[in-house]
Amino acid sequence: MTELPPRRKVRDVEIMGALAHPLRAALLRYLMAVGPRTASECADAVGSTASNCSWHLRQLAKFGLVEATGGGDGRQRPWRASVVGIDLGEFADDPATRAAQLAVFGTALGEEQKLTQRFLERVDELDADWRRASALNGYTLTLTASELADLVAKVDALVRPYASTIREDAPPGAKPVYAGFRAFLRLER
Repeated sequence: MTELPPRRKVRDVEIMGALAHPLRAALLRYLMAVGPRTASECADAVGSTASNCSWHLRQLAKFGLVEATGGGDGRQRPWRASVVGIDLGEFADDPATRAAQLAVFGTALGEEQKLTQRFLERVDELDADWRRASALNGYTLTLTASELADLVAKVDALVRPYASTIREDAPPGAKPVYAGFRAFLRLER
């Protein structure tokens, strides 16, 4: 198997701040899921205005997270994600960096909750094949920290080749699918 393109390593607190902004995060994830789109198309998808999306796309471009693809101008200019994923690294010892990482994860969690809720609200609209193929599973595992790290790496290796920003051999009928995986030590109240 060929090596997959790497995620963008982000260690800069200012870039993390951009990624923690809910609209910017939604725009980046949308472009990563569906490919190049105009600010107007993004606005429809993320529930904002074209002018607001255009401004935030330019902000993301300053950090090298998205780029204009050429053609069109203003709100009709297509934009695309210039990253295939984000790697924030291990939780930092530095409190400011760790706070920025937590803000990005919090925003991602909020987006995941919105996508899940939207799916649940509209599941009856889906074709039966898509309903059957969907899954909302949770597991409680008994692992060591080393086993957990190994499991996360294996899931990543299994899932990443299907990432919209990476996959070039998608068959007809393939559509963007959200898949989330969380794995962490269960902490009681």
